[in-house]
Amino acid sequence: MAFLFGAFLGLMVGVAVVMAFARLENTRAEQRRELAAIIASFSKLTVQDLRKLIPPEFYPSWVSFTQKQKLKWLNQELVKIWPFVNEAASELIKTSVEPVFEQYKSFILASLHFSKLTLGTVAPQFTGVEILESDDSAITMELELQWDGNPNIVLDIQTTLGISLPVQVKNIGFTGVLRLVFKPLVSEFPCFGAVCCSLREKSKVEFTLKVIGGEMTAIPGISDAIEGTIRDTIEDTLTWPNRVIVPIVPGDYSDLELKPVGVLEVKLVEARELKNKDLVGKSDPFAVLYIRPLREKTKKSKTINNDLNPIWNEHYEFVVEDISTQHLTIKIYDDEGLQSSEIIGCARVDLADLLPGKVKDLWLDLVKDLEIERDKKPRGQVS
Repeated sequence: MAFLFGAFLGLMVGVAVVMAFARLENTRAEQRRELAAIIASFSKLTVQDLRKLIPPEFYPSWVSFTQKQKLKWLNQELVKIWPFVNEAASELIKTSVEPVFEQYKSFILASLHFSKLTLGTVAPQFTGVEILESDDSAITMELELQWDGNPNIVLDIQTTLGISLPVQVKNIGFTGVLRLVFKPLVSEFPCFGAVCCSLREKSKVEFTLKVIGGEMTAIPGISDAIEGTIRDTIEDTLTWPNRVIVPIVPGDYSDLELKPVGVLEVKLVEARELKNKDLVGKSDPFAVLYIRPLREKTKKSKTINNDLNPIWNEHYEFVVEDISTQHLTIKIYDDEGLQSSEIIGCARVDLADLLPGKVKDLWLDLVKDLEIERDKKPRGQVS
């Protein structure tokens, strides 16, 4: 009897355990379903909804829901490493820029060299960040930044008149977009072989020049000559598709260097119904064309006097380095003789819109400014 009672009790306990286990599994399955539903609901929440649910003190400074907070963390880290960036960047700028000075110096300048170059103690501030779509061999990042720095930059300038001038570059202000290309991607740390640094487009750069121990006006035209050389050098050295290549892992990265990919043939035919800039008579239009706005790469047409419908029929060739990002710019000016020429209008053609080996006839509407485009008044057309 005791045996039967023990067997019955064991059976009841076993059934109870099985039932409890089954109930527990059903409960866990229900909890998993509820958790999945909650997670799915979280995925639909907006940034504002998450801010209401999660107080800021419960997540670290580098995890946030807005780009502004992410950039705050990034700027904080840049301030920490800025002394090291300053040292490395100063030497890189010096070795990269000095040779280009020689290429773009004005006739009044015999030579330009850095006697001092440090970027100062104030780090740039990032105001925007974007990761661009790329292939499996590279990662491209663009950082919007602004910099009102306190660098110590002194140029040792020799003029063709035999005068030596130590010129300080002061009050530098910079706003632009820094493009970083991490390429090639490799299996060893830090997972990329080199970094290509460039400015995505022509950026806003402000600065003043001061002769140490003298006046800039002592030599007529010297200030404009130095400023023009500096701006052309920045354009040619640091603006995309130009790039500075910084090897991280030892290797041959010559394939990353800027190389011509083709030649663009352009025929400037004519313009029509140009806006008149003269109070007496008609404008004397001429055209300036370029892909890269450097003096030696810019083409200038002949001037057609007293004509708002000029005909040029002139041919030009331009070297192309990056079809996807470069464009042909055309600017029409009114020749004012000894005075500065006044712009009538400008237009732009993206090279990506052109087909290799195919002729494309275009009439382009002229606008006052290619960047702002606020003035919509008719200024004529160019073909």
